[in-house]
Amino acid sequence: MMQRKFITNLILLLFLNLLIKPFWILGVDLAVQKNVGVGNYGFYYAVFNFSFLFNIFLDMGITNFNNRNIAQNNHLLNKHFSSILLLKLMLGFSFIILTYIIGLLIGYNADQLKILGWMVFNQFLISFVLYLRSNISGLLLFKTDSLISVLDRFLMIIFTSILLWGNVTREAFKIEWFIYCQTAAYFVTAIIALLVVMRKSAFQKLHWNWPFFMMIVKKSFPYAVLVLLMTFYNRIDSVMIERILPENFGNEQVGIYASAYRLLDATNMIAYLFSVLLLPLFAHMISKREPVTDLVKLSFDLLFTVSVIIASICFTYSEFIMGMLYKTHIKESSEIFRLIMIGFIPISATYIFGTLLTANGNLKELNIVAGSGMILNITLNLILIPRLFAQGSAFSSLITQSLTAAIQVFIACKVFSFKFSNRFVSFHIFFVFLLMASLFFTHKFIGESIGSIIIAGIIGIILSIVFGLLPLTKVIEIVKARFISQNEQ
Repeated sequence: MMQRKFITNLILLLFLNLLIKPFWILGVDLAVQKNVGVGNYGFYYAVFNFSFLFNIFLDMGITNFNNRNIAQNNHLLNKHFSSILLLKLMLGFSFIILTYIIGLLIGYNADQLKILGWMVFNQFLISFVLYLRSNISGLLLFKTDSLISVLDRFLMIIFTSILLWGNVTREAFKIEWFIYCQTAAYFVTAIIALLVVMRKSAFQKLHWNWPFFMMIVKKSFPYAVLVLLMTFYNRIDSVMIERILPENFGNEQVGIYASAYRLLDATNMIAYLFSVLLLPLFAHMISKREPVTDLVKLSFDLLFTVSVIIASICFTYSEFIMGMLYKTHIKESSEIFRLIMIGFIPISATYIFGTLLTANGNLKELNIVAGSGMILNITLNLILIPRLFAQGSAFSSLITQSLTAAIQVFIACKVFSFKFSNRFVSFHIFFVFLLMASLFFTHKFIGESIGSIIIAGIIGIILSIVFGLLPLTKVIEIVKARFISQNEQ
């Protein structure tokens, strides 16, 4: 039952996101960088990532806690929603003040502080939407959640496209306009998501309840610490590049790093969508004492196949891909791109096993792993950025992601007593080996072209089906059963 719910909703979620988000990342966002230049985009990108760092004070782990809690106890939505809504507003105000103060302390100039103000407001709106979505997905209303998940990007595409290509102004496109478009899109999405949740929760008015606030913060605090630690080792790279290197050179290096990171953002969307569906499903199954082994195996095989194929192709054809997207800094960005895309494989594993441990409440173990990852990442960045510039951050990220993912897999196997058979392990190893061999020969004898990349992707899919990593027959059966049941209703 849960496998069917996972597959059918994953297909819908992937369809909507693949329809909208790649165009946003590789069309609109890329066009913005080309219009404003690498340096100006790097300036924006560093401040953008800085605005992420202190989300602990914006959310306090409430979203993850609420998603798990509502999935296990649907009736608590009516009881908790109005109070948590007021708490979110209070935390948002505190977050904005704190982030501004830290920006001043680290020496941000007037231009940086100006756009930081808009970005922290955007972060508040993002966090607010995610909290509202946690209620929707916690109720297992995945179709509604899927539509809201792409609404903000859809609106951003419309607003930004008008300014980029609509000939509505004679001025050159400014990076500030890009930020304003994001604000408008997040605001509209927040209003719509709020109306959906209010309808489901019988909301009447905001309710001040200080003991309840303290109880929620206490229960969600471990989630908050986890979010803080993971945010630091995932988002601090570009901030450290900009702060460590000389001003103009630093912005340029951040822009190059962002160029390489853009495709990881696009592919990471796939892995993230798995976790969005898996967290409430895992939480629901664990609360009912249902075995999770089959769902873990199914989701791992699907995501492992996708991540290895994408990472291998991007590593092999890195310079060709960067050359298709950009006109400058191709060699530098392609070297960073290779390292970043290898990291997509451990990141994908984290979205499966880290989500499982979160649903099971193993926050202490996850926080120890994330804290170690943060210390390791910052230490490596301090050592490598002055020597290798942006490429040093790529090495730091790859090492950190690989080690933290390996430890999370080990903990999950120990907690849930997962055992990997020799057949399971050997099939995955042979798949990777044959895929890399086929990519080598495809690249060598066909050369670098879009056709060559398509052929490599097809070979990867065929190999995954042969080794049983992509259970195509099972997926078709699930979708067919879903279609038949809907027609009978």
